[in-house]
Amino acid sequence: MRLVRHRKINTWPLLLCGMILTYPAYAEDKGLVENLTGFKVNETPFMQSLGVKFGGWVDIGFAGNPHGPKNSSNAPVTFNDGANHFNLHQVYGFIEKEVNVGGKEWDVGFRADLLYGRDARFTFATNFDRTILGDDPKHQLVFPQLYASVYAPYGNGITATIGHFYTIMGYESVPSPNNFFFSHAYTMQYGEPFTHTGALLSYPVNENITIQGGVVTGWDAFFRQPANFLGGVSYTTDDERTALSATLITGSVETGGLNNDHNRTLYSIVLEHDITERLHYVLQHDHGIEQKTSASHSASWYGINQYLIYDIAANLGAGLRFEWFHDKDGARVLADGRKEHFIAITGGLNYKPIAGLTLRPEVRYDLATENNTVYRDGKKGDQVLLSISAIFHF
Repeated sequence: MRLVRHRKINTWPLLLCGMILTYPAYAEDKGLVENLTGFKVNETPFMQSLGVKFGGWVDIGFAGNPHGPKNSSNAPVTFNDGANHFNLHQVYGFIEKEVNVGGKEWDVGFRADLLYGRDARFTFATNFDRTILGDDPKHQLVFPQLYASVYAPYGNGITATIGHFYTIMGYESVPSPNNFFFSHAYTMQYGEPFTHTGALLSYPVNENITIQGGVVTGWDAFFRQPANFLGGVSYTTDDERTALSATLITGSVETGGLNNDHNRTLYSIVLEHDITERLHYVLQHDHGIEQKTSASHSASWYGINQYLIYDIAANLGAGLRFEWFHDKDGARVLADGRKEHFIAITGGLNYKPIAGLTLRPEVRYDLATENNTVYRDGKKGDQVLLSISAIFHF
């Protein structure tokens, strides 16, 4: 194919742009310290002798609301709810010793995570780390994970996670680098637990199927809650282009204002598929039920999330998320007994100009179909958010 030139074009801006977007070194998985200095703390003799590694990041974000709510809130959107303000969302650090799985010997590992910032208030565990630094939502400190891992060489190998750890439910998670978008879906914000305390076993049936099961103390609780079953099964195709997981948590729960235990059950199904090497699709469906709530005699909530992510270049991706979340009895989001359908459409980018830095601009539209007193200081049924997040990896 020949290129026909009709006029002279200055190609330097295009060449420079191409270099920024596709230069391979920028896509390497390393932190800012290593990128700028070449120093690799986890590869020093001291760290290797200990067999542990450190890691973490800082996430700073701005959630612009063109309507300028007087209470500076984008609610019921939560994680990026501070309207028209720069916020320190996550100062995150962890230390871990990875457990060696798949061998013929027993092995023990551990992990401890620390989270400070605006996002910490969504991940505290009752009776554990709720008020370490007080009640100020902008300055909270939590320990979302603190667990030991034990590998037992029975059959294909059993791995036990014992302690306090993130949930296996759903698709999105609390740690910023694990999510394409800065904001979160209603399903994750209101329909799922964030953390558990207990024990969870994992067993690979074969190269395609893995099962999990264990006992935890309910949702976001550090003991003092009834025991719940938490488990799931995941399947990955031989070519690793498609993955399907189904998870379930069920058991009794004690909530404020209710004098006796009652059941709460949630299942989540997540399908991930690589349509092409660059185009990725995710479908998630959750459904939860609870026998009693403080807002109604019973509650049911369910939703469908869809994600479409395209890798434009090694360090640039574009994504689209469409969500429908039905709070059937008004117990999960507004918690006022009013049923509501929430629809949210989010489009955004992930851009890594240098290794160790990720920029996540996004545009989000939210719509409540039943009530016109949800957004904009309780005066409108919809809102638009223009947000950006910057993640600085250690």
